[in-house]
Amino acid sequence: MSDFRRSLRLWFAPQRVREEGTTPDYRFSLANERTFLAWLRTALALIGGGFAVDQFLPDLRWGVRAGLAFGLLGAGVLCALRAVNHWVRCERAMRRGEDLPVSRFPTVVSLVVAVVAVAMIVIVFLGWEGDW
Repeated sequence: MSDFRRSLRLWFAPQRVREEGTTPDYRFSLANERTFLAWLRTALALIGGGFAVDQFLPDLRWGVRAGLAFGLLGAGVLCALRAVNHWVRCERAMRRGEDLPVSRFPTVVSLVVAVVAVAMIVIVFLGWEGDW
C-alpha cells in the first residue's frame, strides 16, 4: 500500500498509528498536536479572509473578487487537509525514530498569500472603485 494511502487511512483511525514503532516522549506528540492546531487556525484565517474579500469588496469586478477569494479559500482548504496529513506523518516518524518529514507546503501557502496580498495592495493603491 502506498505511503499516502496508509496515511489517509490513519486520518480516520489515528489509534492505528500506535501499531508502529514505540511510543515517543509525550511532549513530542503534544507538540505535534499543537502544530496541527496551528495549521487549522491558519486554515480558518485563510477561509475567513476569502469570505471577507468576497463580501466586503462588492465594487470589485466579479472575476477579480472571485479570483482573490478563491485563492484564499483554496489555500485554506489545502491547509486544513495538509494539517492532518502532516500530523500523521510526523507521528509515524517519531514512533519509528525517523527524521521528521519535510514539506514544500508552507512555501506554497506563503506564495498564495503573498500573491493575494500584492493584488490587494495594488487594488487599494489604485482604488477599487475604478474599472476593477
